[in-house]
Amino acid sequence: MKEKKIILAIESSCDETACALVDEDLNILSSVVTSQIDVHARFGGVIPEVASRMHVEQISIIVKEAIVRSGVTMDDVDYIAYTIGPGLIGSLHIGSVAAKTLAFFYNKPLIGVHHLKGHIFVNELLQPLQFPLMALVVSGGHTELVYIENDHDFKIIGTTLDDAVGEAYDKVARLMDLQYPGGPKIDKLSAEGKEHYQLPIPKVGGYDFSFSGLKNASIQLVKRLERNGEELNKADLAYAFQETALKQLLNKTKLAVEDYGVKQLIVGGGVAANSRLRTLMQEEFKDISLILPPLKYCTDNATMIGVAAFHYLKHQDFIGLDAMSQSSLSIES
Repeated sequence: MKEKKIILAIESSCDETACALVDEDLNILSSVVTSQIDVHARFGGVIPEVASRMHVEQISIIVKEAIVRSGVTMDDVDYIAYTIGPGLIGSLHIGSVAAKTLAFFYNKPLIGVHHLKGHIFVNELLQPLQFPLMALVVSGGHTELVYIENDHDFKIIGTTLDDAVGEAYDKVARLMDLQYPGGPKIDKLSAEGKEHYQLPIPKVGGYDFSFSGLKNASIQLVKRLERNGEELNKADLAYAFQETALKQLLNKTKLAVEDYGVKQLIVGGGVAANSRLRTLMQEEFKDISLILPPLKYCTDNATMIGVAAFHYLKHQDFIGLDAMSQSSLSIES
């Protein structure tokens, strides 16, 4: 007789197609991820139509492989979970159809997981979460400070007023003719740079962020150098941009942690893989429990959806087969 409940989880919110099987003790029975980065790199960013078509091609293969690797069968699976939003609507739809098909055919309850809750709860694989906690969620589409009273109570206290930090990285990388995705390229290049160029730290009140001005200042710097016939030092610009962007993240997070008196700080999202951000966070937050996710759980994956789904299960938070995917979905909902 099977003792532990098992969730099969699907993630397809952007350009990764992923499936994982996780049990209630958070043992990862299998996790399969296929990325489309090499394809989208040719276009300098994610093309939604291309992403959707590739999800269609991959989803059945990925689900089947995850089940085989797990060593269990669909009879052993108790629940089906998938990313219901936010994300690219076409990509979300492919994961939704796959999850609903499995749920209908095998008569399994269905759980719709918020993508960002996945990025937050995956940190539970490292150590237990201590509430109340603060989460800094940083990616190509999101920059948010989320105050979490308990596993069912999320409050956004700060967000970007314009570009997400990962989006700003990509745009500045494009300015320097660095291939998509720009974040890892700037992170690596900045290590070769030095303090040379000056870029302004955006003045934004409260816990909110702004990166559009920083991006524009980088563009103006490059144009000014061109007018003056001066050569751009790409490593120095990468250094200036990264230090300025991360200083804003650090300052706002520090303010929020102090004001809210939380027990724990966790970081999630693709930009959480940034080596300089990880170093700065470890240096700054020595007096609080800090969780930085392993690099493999920073980018999108289905393991995080499976882990988060157990919190939905605890509250009996199921959805029907008529549930709609949502490209814009607040974590507070």
